[in-house]
Amino acid sequence: MPVYLMLTTLTDEGRKTVKEKPSRIKQVNKEVEKMGVKILCQYALLGAYDFVNILEAPDNQTMARVALELGSRGALNTTTLAALSIDEFINALKKKK
Repeated sequence: MPVYLMLTTLTDEGRKTVKEKPSRIKQVNKEVEKMGVKILCQYALLGAYDFVNILEAPDNQTMARVALELGSRGALNTTTLAALSIDEFINALKKKK
């Protein structure tokens, strides 16, 4: 299944929510999984982004739907990147045209 990295920054509203109710993060994770995306790993970050999530989704369309749904709530902004394992990348380079 395709892998994606989702970098997240909280809005002012999102920071307030997480401060008052940190468990909301886990609730959102459950909502994401109900949308067909598996959370492989999640980290809180220091720096330009607040969280990084490593996700599996069946396709780009599903991942786009999740990103739009999360962003439309007003608590966070996302940047989503498709990822290839190194082996997938090397194999893609070896394929003949």
